Amino acid sequence: MDMTARHFLSLMDCTEAELIGLIKRGIELKSLHRQGVVYEPLKNRVLGMIFEKASTRTRVSFEAGMTHLGGQAIFLSPRDTQLGRGEPIEDSARVLSSMCDAIMIRTFAHDMLETFAQYSRVPVINGLTDDLHPCQLLADMQTYLEHRGAIKGKTVAWIGDGNNMCNTFIQAAIQFDFQLRIACPEGYEPGAQFLAQAGDRVQVMRDPLEAVKGAHLINTDVWASMGQEDETEARLKRFAPYQVTPAMLDAADESVLFMHCLPAHRGEEVSAELMEDPRSVVWDQAENRLHAQKALVEFLLVD
Repeated sequence: MDMTARHFLSLMDCTEAELIGLIKRGIELKSLHRQGVVYEPLKNRVLGMIFEKASTRTRVSFEAGMTHLGGQAIFLSPRDTQLGRGEPIEDSARVLSSMCDAIMIRTFAHDMLETFAQYSRVPVINGLTDDLHPCQLLADMQTYLEHRGAIKGKTVAWIGDGNNMCNTFIQAAIQFDFQLRIACPEGYEPGAQFLAQAGDRVQVMRDPLEAVKGAHLINTDVWASMGQEDETEARLKRFAPYQVTPAMLDAADESVLFMHCLPAHRGEEVSAELMEDPRSVVWDQAENRLHAQKALVEFLLVD
């Protein structure tokens, strides 16, 4: 096994300075792209993309990003690989990493990702697991920096399910040095191991209005994630008081921004009108997946 490859499985795989550098670089790459500047440091480099969970933004952003940087991406669904037929993860990792320059994986179990990385000779990127979604947080932090400046010392509210996005916001609170308030129903808290890491930087509460009071950024996500479809009805009832609305934003700081990693279920976790509210930056946030991930791939393969 070649243990020298630099992986990005969670935000904790980088230093605070590296993460800030990545989001600033994302802003630079976005500017170059909008100016029409051709910048192709990844000529003849290949990103293998393993998708065990469906995606719009993750697939398009990585595929378009590799093209912008002069490289190429290969889309691999379970139907397209022996992984879907039971080939050991270790064997797939050895083979794919001998042919690709980096591997992005979007899957269910986080330990699948970790095992793959252990046996890969090239960088492995977490495109989402049931535990974490670090690429999304790079885009979120880039978006906040573009609109409001540094997030250090600010207050962030997470409203809804303590899911993989919530877990990743906990890690972001540690790495980017902000306070995080999580409002969720009892029994739907984020992972205990992530809360333990964060200490007094994170508060868990039940009342969403208490969580958003004075907040500079408010986030939510769908109430039933992929793989939880059979729980949808029960979750809709339990989470009904946690819908994020314009009135909820009115209780926050006057500079508040609203983010959602998308896709959004309008009328469930977010009111339909809030998506078009001037305080909503969800479309910038979605576009920034492209530029933040270009910065990440450049960091792993060029820097």
